[in-house]
Amino acid sequence: MTDDEIKAMVLKEIRKIAPEADLDQIDPETDLREQIDLDSMDILNLAIAIHERTGIEIPEADYPKMVTLAGAIDYLRARTR
Repeated sequence: MTDDEIKAMVLKEIRKIAPEADLDQIDPETDLREQIDLDSMDILNLAIAIHERTGIEIPEADYPKMVTLAGAIDYLRARTR
């Protein structure tokens, strides 16, 4: 997967979790929990959704790596190669 494909997939899953969020305004380096008011359960649901779409296991210990869009892209890129 390319970074753009990963980004599109992550944003699609975020849209399902937070449909009211303005995804065009997301700063890739800023914590999603602060930007679009995701809570820990939302991050868990995001990890589960990504796993279901990609088959990539995301252990709970790695959830902090997924709290920014850039972090999620980096994390998933490393696991798709």
